[in-house]
Amino acid sequence: MTTTIAAIRGMHDILPERISTWQRIEDAARQVLAGYGYAEIRTPLVEVTDLFKRSIGEVTDIVEKEMYSFTDRNGDSLSLRPEGTASCVRSVIENGLLNQPLRLWYRGPMFRHERPQRGRYRQFHQIGVEVFGLNGPDIDLEVILLTARLWRTLGLTGLRLEVNSLGDTQERAAYREQLVDYLERHRTHLDADSQRRLTTNPLRVLDSKSPETQAITAAAPRLMDSLGEATRAHFAAILAGLDAVGIAYQINPRLVRGLDYYNRTVFEWITDDLGAQGTVCAGGRYDGLVAQLGGRDTPAVGFALGIERLVELVEAAGTVAAPPLDAYLVAVGEQAQREAPVLAERLRDAAPGLRLMTHCGGGSFKSQFKRADKSGARYALVIGDTELVRGVIGIKPLREETGQRELTLAEAAAFLTAASPLA
Repeated sequence: MTTTIAAIRGMHDILPERISTWQRIEDAARQVLAGYGYAEIRTPLVEVTDLFKRSIGEVTDIVEKEMYSFTDRNGDSLSLRPEGTASCVRSVIENGLLNQPLRLWYRGPMFRHERPQRGRYRQFHQIGVEVFGLNGPDIDLEVILLTARLWRTLGLTGLRLEVNSLGDTQERAAYREQLVDYLERHRTHLDADSQRRLTTNPLRVLDSKSPETQAITAAAPRLMDSLGEATRAHFAAILAGLDAVGIAYQINPRLVRGLDYYNRTVFEWITDDLGAQGTVCAGGRYDGLVAQLGGRDTPAVGFALGIERLVELVEAAGTVAAPPLDAYLVAVGEQAQREAPVLAERLRDAAPGLRLMTHCGGGSFKSQFKRADKSGARYALVIGDTELVRGVIGIKPLREETGQRELTLAEAAAFLTAASPLA
């Protein structure tokens, strides 16, 4: 007996019954981003491993534990991209696009070898935004505002915004010394992961989920107290903008993000409806990354949102339903079945956007009608040899108790266009 082959653990098929929700989210994002003047970019799924080591940081969980890396036939170390920012930065440097401010967005799969659980998969999908060449707080505010507009477009409520400032390189270095000095005095009470991070990436200790560690970090020095006047003014301008448009937020001093390249502004949109994986969208400013990867000094800011997590929220909110078929064409008789595909094409030409499924495979009138009903179409279109001779089409509502009528092809196209929920 031949064994079946299953999908890789943590990597999932997106089946037809859910695809309309994915398309709705992607279409809404495309529309919102176009409204702010963002252009789409598409980068490869595979990059040289060094790109992610240099950008994300060699002592981060992603690089140390989670990347899908392999040696190709040329002996080069390659990796499936675990996130999109590094690839986007590599692309704009390589293609010489940094001679003017850029507003870019992308979408696609990312890969991390994590323990699969709800909202966290080994192949997951993101929509990301990256802006280059703009230094002021106004662009930080813009990327937060456009995410808020996307939530409204999708009919989502209950997402809360958390913000923080990580300061610039010098401010963060000074704070790091204070933090390490404090945490060293409590090292034995830190969880094992935090003890390891104390010598590699101590700011990540602030993000620990261990209750005992959280109790210690609650009394730790505050990064905000180490910020200079310019950084404080930058952050205050963002908060003032959020206040002006009525977007609620919470300043979270523990919000540090898991990637080394962030500076100044960081933010997350969080929900309580997805269990432990509550972060739906996260981002911030990364002014040093372009130069770190070989480009010139270029300010930058961006974010990424998880499509799988958004899909769950949108489905729970019931704001998206699969668009129904407008009609299902039933053909009875040899001549009618031969003519059905031609007639269907003429209807599609006369009614652009018409969602029409033509019955294929023959069968009795009764069996075809069962298929029509099961398809979810609003109407059955009926042609037989006699209808062909008379030049008419029968139209039978499938979702309401009204009788069948006969119309010419032009009349049928006009009727279906007017009756379409998307008309």
